[in-house]
Amino acid sequence: MPFLELETSLPAERLPPGLALELCAAAADILGKPAERVNVTVRSGLPMVLAGSAEPCAQLLVSSIGVVGSAEQNQRHSARFFDVLTAKLGLGPERIVIRFYPLEPWQIGKNRTVMTFL
Repeated sequence: MPFLELETSLPAERLPPGLALELCAAAADILGKPAERVNVTVRSGLPMVLAGSAEPCAQLLVSSIGVVGSAEQNQRHSARFFDVLTAKLGLGPERIVIRFYPLEPWQIGKNRTVMTFL
C-alpha cells in the first residue's frame, strides 16, 4: 500500500489537471503495486526553500511496504519518479527531492485492523 505525498511551491493553477491520478498510475507502475492500493496527496502553493533557494521546487515522499527498503531499489525508483515529476511539473531535477520511507505491515491501518492481518 504505497503512499505518495507531493508538496510543491508551485501554485495549483500551474499543476496539470489530473496530476494526482497520473502520479497514482506512475507509482503503481514504478513500484509494481496495483493502482487500487496507491494513495496520493498533492499539496501546492506551499512556502518552500530547497537548497537555500525559494525558486519553485517540489518534494515527493514515497512510503511503501517492501519496495523502498534498499539503495538499489530506490535508485531505480528515483530515476523514474524524476522523469515523471520533471515532465509534469516543468521543474529541473535540481529543484526536486524525493524521500523514501519503508513501512511495515503493522504500521498501516485499514478496514479496522492493520495490513498484517489482511
